[in-house]
Amino acid sequence: MRAPIKKAPAKGAELSNWSRRRGLVMFCFFTMAMALVVRTAQLQVVERDFYVSEGKARQLRTVPIPANRGDLLDRAGDPLAISTPIPSLWGVPKNLFEDRKALRGVAAALGIDADKLINRVDSAHERKKEFIYIKRHVLPETVDSVLALGVDSVKVLQEYRRYYPSGSAAAHVVGFTGIDDKGREGLEMAYENYLAGESGLRRVTRDRTGREITGMDVVKPAIPGQDLRLSIDRQLQYFASRSLEKAVTDSEAESGSVVVMDTRTGEIMAMVNYPTYNPNDTSDRTGGRQRNRAVTDVFEPGSTMKPFTIAAALESGNFTPEDIVFTSPGRYTIGRYEITDDGKDHGWLDLRGIVTKSSNVGISKIASQLEEEQMWSVFDSFGFGTPPGTEFPGEVAGFFNHPTVWNHTEQATISYGYGISVSAVQLVRAYATLANDGVMPPVSYLALDEAPAGRRVIDKDIAREVQAMLESVVSKGTGKRAQVPGYRVAGKTGTSHRSQEGGYAENRYIAVFAGFAPASDPRLAIAVVVKDPKAGQHFGGVVAAPVFAEVMSQALRLGGIEPDAVDDRRAEVTIPMMHDEGDNS
Repeated sequence: MRAPIKKAPAKGAELSNWSRRRGLVMFCFFTMAMALVVRTAQLQVVERDFYVSEGKARQLRTVPIPANRGDLLDRAGDPLAISTPIPSLWGVPKNLFEDRKALRGVAAALGIDADKLINRVDSAHERKKEFIYIKRHVLPETVDSVLALGVDSVKVLQEYRRYYPSGSAAAHVVGFTGIDDKGREGLEMAYENYLAGESGLRRVTRDRTGREITGMDVVKPAIPGQDLRLSIDRQLQYFASRSLEKAVTDSEAESGSVVVMDTRTGEIMAMVNYPTYNPNDTSDRTGGRQRNRAVTDVFEPGSTMKPFTIAAALESGNFTPEDIVFTSPGRYTIGRYEITDDGKDHGWLDLRGIVTKSSNVGISKIASQLEEEQMWSVFDSFGFGTPPGTEFPGEVAGFFNHPTVWNHTEQATISYGYGISVSAVQLVRAYATLANDGVMPPVSYLALDEAPAGRRVIDKDIAREVQAMLESVVSKGTGKRAQVPGYRVAGKTGTSHRSQEGGYAENRYIAVFAGFAPASDPRLAIAVVVKDPKAGQHFGGVVAAPVFAEVMSQALRLGGIEPDAVDDRRAEVTIPMMHDEGDNS
């Protein structure tokens, strides 16, 4: 059987197949080329801005330029708070993540826990953060040790750290800043916006590993904060701090406060509390010691309120300084409440005698004859129950009921300082008002070039009558330990039981003295508060008055204020000399 014979394909058919295949290949190449053209056009034209911005985002960074915080200066221009440059260590989490093994050496050089550092870096890397602090405010020698390890991913950033030259002496009034250089307490916090300045920005370019490859390109320059000249006298602040510390320690008291005010301008010349703290040591800011008790804490001021009751009595027109009150037998009963003069019978006393002898019975009888609204109005005008208005952090208003809720007992007890609570700043402001002939200046922590316009509280003649009464307290009454040699001093002692739940503690007291000098032309007012003295005496005339004398003596000397009792001082010196010559016994 013969096999079938195959015919060869026609030459035209073969050419046709080859043409189709070539066309298909050319079409594919054309399609690919067009796709590339379209994609190129899309990248170069349509999506150009997006990819340019993405590229810059990966290579360009804006880094903050810290602003130098303004200095706090005392009234003479001496520094109370200054900023010093200090390095901090940082890095890009992605780069630090790649150097995780090297981070253990970095942690060892810094004295921090390596595992905690690595965990922080891992967490920042997972969250795709672009910046992380390794440690802030590092000593320069420690930074050198870290950089010597050669870990390229660890960078140095220059920041600022606050330093307080006066340490604990000015801690409560100046306050302190946190690690971010923002005010956290005191005047640092009160004037944050003024001191802080405004951070700047610089643009840097980095390669894919995060290394900076161009120099600084300032986008926005940093604006430094402004300096503030405070009313505080640095030297007086130191003297007041040492004197108060000794008094609190010697009397085994819980705490104490001293405030010194210029009677004409309202400037705070010194403000100290004890216990205190070191603002340069972050570990020392514990247990509430950073609280400025002179501003934030209140107390019942005791007999230091009696001069204001006398002022209300004189303003009422129903009393004159010569009017007398019968205080025998040293007890006075209002309803079921008995007021006493601590076992003393002062008999008949005029208004000056009531203040000089500090008679609770006498002042209560005067208060009982006053209109409640009128008495409250005088106390209110002296600022009791109202914040001083300085915006100092934590400033309080105190406690002072409106007369609509008073009863006869409350009116009597308020007259000698119970049922009313004040701060040390409120008390010194009220005494400065008496010293300033009845005109209350606004409280200021900033140095003033001239006295501001004050607000008249009581008539000038009434203020001067009360001034004379307060001078007799120091010259021959309960405040003799407040005397300053060579100067006439006016002031008032106060001793009150500390309040507790359900009444008053029997054996816990607050010792107070407030006054001013020189009495002939008052320039300075001081309030001293010592809480819960336990060793020996607890009276304001024994515990607080000597502190007043020491601080006032230094304040008058530093202020260059001339003595106004030179003749009296000469007599004190001359009499002992004559005695020594004539009697050797």
